[in-house]
Amino acid sequence: FDDLTSALSKAVSWGYLDAHPFPDVKRIRTDEAATVRFLSDEEEKAMFAALDAREERMRQERDSANAWRRERGYELLPDLRKSPFADHLKPLVVLSLHTGIRRGEAFHLRWNDVALQRALLTVRGSSAKSAQTRHVPLNQAALEALRLWRGFRGDSCPDELVFPGQHGRPLTNVRRSWEGVLKVAGIGSFRWHDLRHTFASRLVMAGVDLNTVRELLGHSTIAMTL
Repeated sequence: FDDLTSALSKAVSWGYLDAHPFPDVKRIRTDEAATVRFLSDEEEKAMFAALDAREERMRQERDSANAWRRERGYELLPDLRKSPFADHLKPLVVLSLHTGIRRGEAFHLRWNDVALQRALLTVRGSSAKSAQTRHVPLNQAALEALRLWRGFRGDSCPDELVFPGQHGRPLTNVRRSWEGVLKVAGIGSFRWHDLRHTFASRLVMAGVDLNTVRELLGHSTIAMTL
């Protein structure tokens, strides 16, 4: 709204318009203290149960596909029974929930920004909403997920994306699979971004000071964190 009205005002001052076309239009007031959604303990259990059920379904589908290929003498697809994850969704959820990084930051994360030995993750300013680089410690859950995922991916160069999409490009969306998990878990009115809210809320409830929470989330101001 502000960008539009500002652009129209400049157009008037520069002579492109004779008069502002919407001089009396006012900004719609919004509730700045709206409820922030985050997972309850029960919802988190249901979410991971749904993620596990999805992975088992994918493994069963792979088993069936390989049985069909074996009968016809075709080359078998990788055995998902031997892999810690069926695909990228579960480790992505674990990482987002336990680090608070944004979805786009996770999509653009590269292995040279993940220090497994130091349990530290770096979000580069080039992929951060604030355009500022920050460092986020990895707790045991996030660290273990990344270690298992790296083993699942096999040898990769340091500059490779942690969660590559098609043709090695960054992922752009996980909406369909994510919404399917939420539906099975019976979790409503919950966005991917609310994993970040959950991370922040649990830090605050654990007594972590707001400035530390602000730094971990990559907020530019305490007001945003509040």
